[in-house]
Amino acid sequence: MNERIRVYDEKMQKAYHYLTDDLATVRAGRANPHVLDRIRVDYYGTPTPLAQVGNVTVPEARMIQIAPWDKSLIKEINKAIMASDLGITPSDDGSIIRLVFPELTEDRRKQLAKEIKKKGEDAKVAVRNIRRDGNDALKKLKGTEVSEDEIADLEDALQKMTEDYCKKVDQAVDEKAKELMEI
Repeated sequence: MNERIRVYDEKMQKAYHYLTDDLATVRAGRANPHVLDRIRVDYYGTPTPLAQVGNVTVPEARMIQIAPWDKSLIKEINKAIMASDLGITPSDDGSIIRLVFPELTEDRRKQLAKEIKKKGEDAKVAVRNIRRDGNDALKKLKGTEVSEDEIADLEDALQKMTEDYCKKVDQAVDEKAKELMEI
């Protein structure tokens, strides 16, 4: 790959990875510890990722268990989960916090599928914006030591790269929507 468009490939790759990380936090019918990735717990005045203050496990298909290393954090962890957009009320027995995920209703599945599609569209817009920036940079090369044929080849390569990433985005969205609609 040409050095002039490698930077745009890296940017498109970051946009794609951001989408896949974001899709991992969308909860499907079963418990997935990644839904807790964005939750921060106030750990002695410092917002700390939940996974760094306790052991997160999935003992059953629709339950996540959090065993904090410091039992005094149970109240803070409960507060952080309640403040998040998870929509689940935690229960604890003084040493372990349990999150029981209810079965998703058909309406909620459809709503989540729409949100997933929107996230996919946003990712494709980001990829296309990166292509536009790349094309603008290539147009500025006209009149320099770079030939017009070479510029056209680079523009074609950038377009192919954009199409490849858009296909990857569609595939990731389709897989997540399929997972979401499984009962």
